Amino acid sequence: MPTDPQPDAVGSSGTDLPFVPLSCPLHTMPLTEVEGGLLCPTGDKYAVRDGIPRFVPENTYADAFGLQWTTYRTTQLDSHSGTTITRDHLRRCLGEETWTSLPEIQALECGCGAGRFTEVLLDRGARVTSIDLSTAVDANAVNFPVTEQHRIAQADILALPFAPRQFDLVICLGVIQHTPDPEATIASLAEHVKPGGWLVIDHYTYSISWWTKSAPLFRAVLRRLPARAGLRWTEKLVNSLLPLHKAVRGFFPAHIVVSRVSPVLCYYRAHPELGDELQREWAMLDTHDSLTDWYRHLRSRKAIRRALRAAGLSSIWCEKGGNGIEARAMRPLA
Repeated sequence: MPTDPQPDAVGSSGTDLPFVPLSCPLHTMPLTEVEGGLLCPTGDKYAVRDGIPRFVPENTYADAFGLQWTTYRTTQLDSHSGTTITRDHLRRCLGEETWTSLPEIQALECGCGAGRFTEVLLDRGARVTSIDLSTAVDANAVNFPVTEQHRIAQADILALPFAPRQFDLVICLGVIQHTPDPEATIASLAEHVKPGGWLVIDHYTYSISWWTKSAPLFRAVLRRLPARAGLRWTEKLVNSLLPLHKAVRGFFPAHIVVSRVSPVLCYYRAHPELGDELQREWAMLDTHDSLTDWYRHLRSRKAIRRALRAAGLSSIWCEKGGNGIEARAMRPLA
């Protein structure tokens, strides 16, 4: 994967700094390592399984996402696709100042999935803490094992296992719209940004296109199925309908009609550089994502700006892009 030369670090690099200590998500107190887990001074104990601290129950509303990322573990990695799609996406969201500073910072990556953005952050030299509510953390650990530069924990964004305001960068892409309360999620994420640090997020926004498609009808049924059943049905849909999408990809009127009737998401037009097998993998992954998510919130750019201001952040950049709205904001130094 192509990489930029990394700038000389000013002072200590991200990998020279110790990780932000883990704390009890309920009491914000330091945790002690004990046999089989981590112990809070209050007596609460958290399991460590396969080297990953687990701060949430085994079954959550994100079970379908966990299965999705363990099934399509490498699909969106630039190292797998041979492209810079993810790298370019992240660079745009971060902005050039933060992008060039990555070798010097500690990043908290929330909703890490299998590591689409983890790969880029690590490649750029950041010290990365990857968090996910689901068992996607296990896929992330296979792709990017725990090292002195990378650690992983299974945790809830609304109860993160850290003392507040410790991270130079908190990043949460492709996640907030799938949480129960986006505004509460943004507030929780912002609380972990240190003064002078940045929060980088995105969110689905309102689109007439979504409501003129068949996808909402399929989603009404598939999101209620057990995780494995939902995965099987989305794969059947892709196997049946993706060839039709491919056949009409060069004919705009026909493409519009097919995209309205079919719930399958495809990238023949957006990313023609992907070969047939990668097109199929991306269609499988994103169709499953769009038809089985339990929560699917929409927010306007104005609403995202309001939420960031309410969280005490400033220097807000908030624009339409990607899957809806992309935004970043800084916690003031004083």
